[in-house]
Amino acid sequence: MSIQRAVEKIQSRLQDGLAFLATVGSTAPFVGLFGTVWGIYGALTKIGIAGQASIDKVAGPVGEALIMTAFGLFVAVPAVLGYNFLVRRNKSSMEEVRAFSADLHLVLISGAMSTSEEARANKKG
Repeated sequence: MSIQRAVEKIQSRLQDGLAFLATVGSTAPFVGLFGTVWGIYGALTKIGIAGQASIDKVAGPVGEALIMTAFGLFVAVPAVLGYNFLVRRNKSSMEEVRAFSADLHLVLISGAMSTSEEARANKKG
């Protein structure tokens, strides 16, 4: 396997699951909003059937409907934060992998270490 293919394989592994996390983070608020609209529609239907709108008939169903919005946000916010954290971490990791692969390629081709590799070797030694 070539160095480039190995780097691409690592990048692919790091990106596993990110699309799902992004999808959850972007769609969860809409699912919550749909639940809210559905709940408010149900509340208004009950009010229409009863013929009177009193606070006790409106507050309960509307409160239940708003729970759906809260649930959507409860799911979406951690998903988006997790996605952003993982994307930043993956970017940093891939920079290190690419730098290492470039150094490895240089050593394999010329037999000499690059200055960045020499600095790392001197730090450890």
